[in-house]
Amino acid sequence: MSSVFNFKPSPLSLAMKANAVTLFMLMAHAVEARVVTGADEYVRPGPAPDRFELLAGSGLTVEGTATRDIRAESATLVVTPGSSTQDIIANNSRIRIEGSDVTARSSANAALRVTGSDVFISNSTITHESGTGLTAGRNLGATNGSSVTVVDSTITGTNRGASASAYSVLDFTGSLIQATNDDGIGVSLLSGQAFAYDSRIIGGANGVQMGLDGSSGVIDSVLVLDGSSVEGKNGAAILAGAGTNADIQVRNGSTLTGGNGNLLEVTGNSTANMNVDRSFLVGDVVVEDGSTAKVQLNNGSWLTGQLKNVAELSVNDASNWMLVGDSNVEALKMGGGAVHFGAEDQFFQLDVKSLEGNGTFVMHTDFSTHQTDFLNVEGRAEGNHSLLLAATGSELASGAPIKVVHTEGGDARFSLVGDTVDIGAYAYGLQKDGTDWLLDPTRRGTSTSAHSVLALFNSAPTVLYGESSILRTRMGELRFGNGQDNGLWMRSYGNKYEVAANKNGSGYKQTQKGFTLGADAPLSSGDGQWLAGVMAGHSTSDLSLTRGSKGEVKSYYLGAYATWLDDESGLYFDGVAKLNRLHNEVNVNMSDGKKAKGNYAQSAVGASAELGRHIKLDNDYFVEPYGQLSATITQAQSYELSNGLKAKGDRSSTVVSKLGVTAGKNIQLDNGGVLQPYLRTAWAHEFDQSNKVFINDQSFNNDLSGSRIELAAGVAMSVSKNVKLHADFETSKGKKIDQPWGVNFGVRYDF
Repeated sequence: MSSVFNFKPSPLSLAMKANAVTLFMLMAHAVEARVVTGADEYVRPGPAPDRFELLAGSGLTVEGTATRDIRAESATLVVTPGSSTQDIIANNSRIRIEGSDVTARSSANAALRVTGSDVFISNSTITHESGTGLTAGRNLGATNGSSVTVVDSTITGTNRGASASAYSVLDFTGSLIQATNDDGIGVSLLSGQAFAYDSRIIGGANGVQMGLDGSSGVIDSVLVLDGSSVEGKNGAAILAGAGTNADIQVRNGSTLTGGNGNLLEVTGNSTANMNVDRSFLVGDVVVEDGSTAKVQLNNGSWLTGQLKNVAELSVNDASNWMLVGDSNVEALKMGGGAVHFGAEDQFFQLDVKSLEGNGTFVMHTDFSTHQTDFLNVEGRAEGNHSLLLAATGSELASGAPIKVVHTEGGDARFSLVGDTVDIGAYAYGLQKDGTDWLLDPTRRGTSTSAHSVLALFNSAPTVLYGESSILRTRMGELRFGNGQDNGLWMRSYGNKYEVAANKNGSGYKQTQKGFTLGADAPLSSGDGQWLAGVMAGHSTSDLSLTRGSKGEVKSYYLGAYATWLDDESGLYFDGVAKLNRLHNEVNVNMSDGKKAKGNYAQSAVGASAELGRHIKLDNDYFVEPYGQLSATITQAQSYELSNGLKAKGDRSSTVVSKLGVTAGKNIQLDNGGVLQPYLRTAWAHEFDQSNKVFINDQSFNNDLSGSRIELAAGVAMSVSKNVKLHADFETSKGKKIDQPWGVNFGVRYDF
C-alpha cells in the first residue's frame, strides 16, 4: 500500500520558512507589480496585462480581460466572467472568481494559494501544469484557516489537485478536482476538511490523502462525500496516514475506486472512521498494524470487498457486506444487516474476535465435497442471528454433519432462515453442538422443490374433478325438453380445492376457472330417448404451494357423451369419455429465496358412467337417487427443474365412486316456463392409493385416497321452449380433499 507523506517540520522551521518565502515574494513582486491601494479599482480590456499587488484595504475587479499574477494582502479581489489571470496568492483576503481561467506560471507553487481567506469560485478553471491547483491554508498558529467554495468548476494540478490545512475547509459542488501525475493526489487534507457534492476527485496515486498539519496534531481530517466519486488511479481511493484521525462520510450514492483494489488504506499509526450511508462501494479496506479503522454501513448500503485488520464493522439498517475473500474483523456488530460470503462456487472464512446484535449471514455449502463458508468467532458471540444457506436441487452425497459456525462462548443463537435449507428432495435443519452450529443431515423433511413437484403431479385429479362436476348438471335441462331436441350448451365454472399435506408435505390450494361448449342431438335409432353429443373446453388452475411457490395447469379437452332418458320410469343413464392435454408449470421459491422453474405436458383419458332415477312426488316435488363411477389415467412424465432437481411421475390413475340424491321441486311460471330449485348431497370415495413420483431417484407416493361428503344447491329454469338456464353451487369436505366452493353457470338452446 502507498504511504507517501511529507516529513513534519518543526513549528520554528515552518515560521522561518513562511516568513522568508513571503518576504522574498513580496519584494520580488513589488519591483514589477502595479500596486493597488484603493478599494474600488478596475482592470478592463485595453492596455497590456499587468501584475498586481493589492495592499491592505484595497479592492480590485478584473472585468473581462487578462492579467498576470496577482498578490493580495487583506484585500478584495473579484474576477468576473470572461477574464483570465496567472497564479493568485492571497492572505486574509476575500476572493471571488466567476466564469474565468486561472493558469499558474511554472515557477508558482500553486495556481491559487490562499491563507486565512474566504474564496468563492464558480464556472471557472484553475490549472497548474507543474504544481498544485489550489492550496487553502492558515497563518502559523492561527485557528482560522481558509474557506473555499467551488461550484461547477475544474481544478487541476500535477502533484495536487487541491489541499487544505488545519481549520481550512474545501466545499465542492458539481466540480472536478484532479491531479494528473502518476503519483499525484486529488485532494490532500492535512487536518483539513473537504465536502464534495455531486463532484469528482481523481488522483494519479490516491484520490484523497488525509494526514496531519505539521503544526497541529489535534485536529481531525474530515471528508464528506455526497453523491460524489473519489478515484485513485494507481493507489487507494482514500489513504489515511501520518498519525491522522480521519472522519470519512460516504453518502447518497457516492463511490470509491482504488486502482490497487483498495477503497481505504490506513497507515502510520492513524485512525479512520468511515460511515457509509445509502451508497454502494466495491473494494478492500486495508489497515496497517498499529493503525485502527472502524466502518459503519447504514441505510441499505453495500460494501463488496475484503476487510483486513479492521477493528470494528457495523452492518445496520438492511445494509450488506459481500466478502470476496477470507477476511478478519475485530468486532462485528450486526444491526439488521447481512454478511454475504461471496459467490456460490467460492468458500470463504470470516474471523471475528466478537459478534453482537442481530443479523443474517448468507452462506454456501457444497454437500457433495463438504466445502463450506465458515463463520469463526474467536471470542464471545451475542445476539440472534440467521443463516441463509444456498439451496440446490442436487442431492446430499454424504451424511456427515457440516460445521458452519464456531464460537468460543456467549449466548448467541443461530437459526436457519425458514428453519431448513433445501438440498435436492429433502430439507435439512441446524443443530447446536456445544458452542458450534452444524447442518444436521438426520433432521430432514421434504424440500420446497420436492413439495412443489409432488403437488403439481398430484393436481391432475383435482383438475379433472372440477371439469367433470359440471356434466351431471345437464340432467335438469334435458328433462325440460324430454331429450328429443337438438341442442347447443355452454358452461362456465370455477372451483377452489384444498388438498391436505401428507407425510411428504405436498399439500396445496387450487383455484380453477374454465368453460365448456357442447352440442347434442337425439339418436334416430331406438325409442328416441337417446341423446349423443360432443364437447370441448379449457380450464386454468392456479396452485398455491409451499413458501409462496406457485404452479399452473392449463387443461384443454375434448369429449363425447351419450344420455338415455326414460320419461315413464324416470330412469336415466349418462356416459362420458374425455381426452385431456395438460400443460403444467411450476415456479419454486427455495429456502434461500432463489427461484427454480420447470414445465412439462401430459395427456389424460377418462370415462364416467352415472345411473339414476327421477322420482316424481306430490305437488311437483321430486327426488333423484343416483350412483356414479369415474376413472382417469394420466400419462407418465419426466422433467427437470432449473436448480437441477430431477422429477419423474409414473402413470397415475384416479377411480372415484359416488352415491347421492337430488331433491327439488318444479315450479310453473306465469309465462309457461318452469323453475326447478334443488338440493343435492353425495358420498364420494377415491380408491386409488398408489401414484408414485421419483425425485432425484427417491420414491414418493402421492395418495389422495379417501372419502368426502358433497353438498350442492342449484336451480334449472326453462325460460322458453328453446332456452334453458342453470346455476349450481357446491362444496365438499373430505379426508384428503376439501372443496370450499364450486360454482357453474350454463345455458342451453334447443332447436
